Amino acid sequence: MTPAARSLGDYLREWRQRRHLSQLDFALEADISQRHLSFIESGRATPSREMLLHLAERLGVPLRERNPMLLAAGFAPVFAERSLDDPALAPARQAVDMVLKGHEPFPALAVDRHWTLIAANAAVAPLLTGVADAALLEPPVNVLRLSLHPQGMAPKIINLAEWRTHLLERLHQQISSTRDRVLAGLLTELSAYPEPSARRNKPSPERDYGGIVVPLELETEKGILSLFSTVTVFGTPVDITLSELAVESFFPANAETASILKEFADVTKPG
Repeated sequence: MTPAARSLGDYLREWRQRRHLSQLDFALEADISQRHLSFIESGRATPSREMLLHLAERLGVPLRERNPMLLAAGFAPVFAERSLDDPALAPARQAVDMVLKGHEPFPALAVDRHWTLIAANAAVAPLLTGVADAALLEPPVNVLRLSLHPQGMAPKIINLAEWRTHLLERLHQQISSTRDRVLAGLLTELSAYPEPSARRNKPSPERDYGGIVVPLELETEKGILSLFSTVTVFGTPVDITLSELAVESFFPANAETASILKEFADVTKPG
């Protein structure tokens, strides 16, 4: 037996509840009447394509999930999904490469919705020295798995307990927002990794970042790096691939880290 097709009302109700909005709250947010919203959710009214996309936008529904909503309402899908190697996405890929290259000598990388590594700049490679399990570095590389695996970067992270909590919380929030089953499986896997040892439970005592960021404190052959990151996404994507692409750029949290990263860049510089 095949599962019954889901109605547009089912989709809207689920996403509204995921956002913890009552019908009244969402109707006010979407600038429509509660009666109209109730009729749409119950199937007694069918919105126009423009109204449906407006409601999906207000709910923050990922582009990937908007196409099934359109189909449920009898409309054709709107959002394409193409590989970054597709010629149509060449300008976007060039923009990502420019951001990564321009961030050197500091590390930066691009990942997709499942935290699969898409690209990285030259400053990332020196940080991966000492990864015990070479399989973790074989494509497709999952950045979270590489970071937290006991045979990956985890043994080099000074504040592993703090960093692990930070990453798992980010992943949990992403799952809540997208209901992605692959991410849910990844969270289960990462949560099952051994708890950090006592040595990796405490951040460096001499640091002081004012409680505004969670740094990554990483042991290297040249000393301890203290890094914080920012995430860049495309502002107005209408392609699913671009909407799910993120560039994470790491910055030195102190002068010593900046100096070490510049040393790494000098060593790896051609010629």
